[in-house]
Amino acid sequence: MNWHAGRFVLALNRPLVMGVVNLTPDSFSDGGACSTPQLATRHAERMLREGADILDLGAESTRPGAAEVMAQDEWARLAPVLAEAVRWGVPVSVDSQKPEVMQRALEAGADILNDVQGFCALDAQRVLAGHATAGACVMHMRGTPQTMQQLTQYDDVVEEVKTVLGERVNVLEGQGIARHRLVLDPGFGFAKSPMQNVALARHLPVLAELGLPVLVGWSRKSTVGWLTGRAVSDRLAGSLAAALAAVQAGAKILRVHDVQATKDALQVWAAMAPQDPRTP
Repeated sequence: MNWHAGRFVLALNRPLVMGVVNLTPDSFSDGGACSTPQLATRHAERMLREGADILDLGAESTRPGAAEVMAQDEWARLAPVLAEAVRWGVPVSVDSQKPEVMQRALEAGADILNDVQGFCALDAQRVLAGHATAGACVMHMRGTPQTMQQLTQYDDVVEEVKTVLGERVNVLEGQGIARHRLVLDPGFGFAKSPMQNVALARHLPVLAELGLPVLVGWSRKSTVGWLTGRAVSDRLAGSLAAALAAVQAGAKILRVHDVQATKDALQVWAAMAPQDPRTP
């Protein structure tokens, strides 16, 4: 299975690590530690040295209750770091909900669009359809970051998330966007309670029945804190455990803040995971 993403065809025969670069002053995970182009660029370079397969640049916080950012402000944060990352010749994803930012990002060389709204907006669909090769992360969410935590009522969270993601894929295919450009994200922490997140994690293979790669973002999430009682700054161990459980359940891409630790954990897991008994 391969993911066609802009300048790259990414083989998914092993889990890929997507390193998160938050270009915001109000990120839940790092409190704005990368809120200047210089800091963000150094952070992205370090992630690549640590083994990141993809860089994911985001210039608007999507944490619960986060304030909306104007498109021009989002682009002003994003543009200089994106330009530098594209020159490095690595897969670059842009995390944005705004079609105008998506369009400018693709024009500047981004390979992947990562939309927490799952390309619900017709203009977002048109931007993606207007680019012949860009990859897309299609995430499940209800509402907006301001309202999503009041929208956690599901009869069956696993089946409802699967149904919505399947519908999103059908819409995008109807716009002429090939399936090999798409990956699915169940949206852990987005309009789901901690118990619902755990249920989704336990049934991740159900989402894989849609026939597309699954990307997961557990890193430092509130559910990890709910399970462990740990603050954001002390959730590495829980995040690694969730990441490995996701890979065991079939996830192909891990979106993380701690690249080196995740790569180390994956290396050990791969060495010790059950194999064909005929394999030495």
